[in-house]
Amino acid sequence: MELVLATNNAKKTEEIMARWGTDTIQVFTLREAGIEEELPETHDTLHENALEKAQYVYERVHKWSLADDSGLEVEALDGRPGVYSARYAGEHGNAEANMNKLLQELRGVTNRRAAFRTVLALVTESGTHYFEGTVKGHITEEKRGSAGFGYDPVFVPDGYTRTFAEMNAEEKNAISHRSAAVDKLLHFLKNR
Repeated sequence: MELVLATNNAKKTEEIMARWGTDTIQVFTLREAGIEEELPETHDTLHENALEKAQYVYERVHKWSLADDSGLEVEALDGRPGVYSARYAGEHGNAEANMNKLLQELRGVTNRRAAFRTVLALVTESGTHYFEGTVKGHITEEKRGSAGFGYDPVFVPDGYTRTFAEMNAEEKNAISHRSAAVDKLLHFLKNR
């Protein structure tokens, strides 16, 4: 069995592969599958974006395709940045600008509850399957830590005092939203 990870984000690829633990499926990156272009992401929900990316890859390489779309949902901001997390401050993938905008919007706000949510879409010849993972926590007053990526320096998961960016990869992967979704995917693959 062969599967293509439909993401250009090396950190997402690392997090998914850290949980993989299966040798029955050969996993390819986009580059290994011959896809160099940016994947489309034109919808307003995590489910639609994950599906769009996975279908785009599946239609080009005719191998199972797995795409991820994730977002940080902040209660006090009515769920924003949500699906627009990677481009919250305008430029796609500018984590510093995104975090700065988020912290500015939360200045003086006492409700700092938030959740990271991941949706994985797996497109196969027999259809599409979704796997979701969520981790709840809160947004800090300032950035802390240098590990991880995205909003990791401002997110503290429930039950912890450190941000994702203050944890090593193994600690984060044990509790992250992406890991929870990947674990559901792996359970599905083992039991199909």
